[in-house]
Amino acid sequence: MKNTLKYRWKVLMQYSNLITELVKRDIKLKYRRSFFGYVWSILNPLLIMIVLTVVFSAMFKRNIENYPIYLLTGRVLMEFMKSATQAGLKSVSGNAALLKKTFIPKYVFTLSKVSSTFIETVFSFGAFLIVMIATRSPFYWQMVFLPLILIQLYLFSLGLSFLLAQMNVFFRDIEYIYHAVCVAWTYLTPIFYPIERLPNLLQVVIRFFNPMYCYVLQFRDCALYGRIPGAGYVIGGCIWAVVMMVLGLYEFKKNQDRFILYL
Repeated sequence: MKNTLKYRWKVLMQYSNLITELVKRDIKLKYRRSFFGYVWSILNPLLIMIVLTVVFSAMFKRNIENYPIYLLTGRVLMEFMKSATQAGLKSVSGNAALLKKTFIPKYVFTLSKVSSTFIETVFSFGAFLIVMIATRSPFYWQMVFLPLILIQLYLFSLGLSFLLAQMNVFFRDIEYIYHAVCVAWTYLTPIFYPIERLPNLLQVVIRFFNPMYCYVLQFRDCALYGRIPGAGYVIGGCIWAVVMMVLGLYEFKKNQDRFILYL
């Protein structure tokens, strides 16, 4: 009975209020004592986009139309994935004191961290809207598919967070290793540059083995080029999301009973 999907959903609903409060807490803590508060969700990506556009536009403006939108779409998605997984990585170990005192499903903390980061990312799309208006970019009807792309990325990030969170309980150095991985991952994702500028072999590696490329490409197709993403990348993005969720949940559930011994 306890292994049925219905039972798991029932347990999740029982703790839905707790998850909501944890999400609210994370968002409030991030902007506590900040003069601009939640406005930073818009200002931060906007200011960084301006700086990076000034730096890189001279290099790629002949190859990429509407470079500010090109840059912002890639960066917002990449920053969400990095921020969500880095927060999720520490979600269990960071709540060790609470887990030792009371029974709470351990996945609740990971789920709340990724969800709060997702909400902050949704706020940051205010910067995306401002840049589209400022650059007089057209609003294509294909943009109605953007939420579906974000859901794919959310599920992928959540699955990866479950995987990292349980690894971090047993091997604390994973935090530093993953930070280095994220740096490399950022530069191996065509955020600042067109993928065509890379050697052919590296292009193949990125297209087939970098899940972030699937999500960034889909998003740009809808928002920048006004076309429906190719079926291959949509299917690829869905496969990455499902595989990572299944793997992350499997490893998390398999090892969660041993967490208390290492916290």
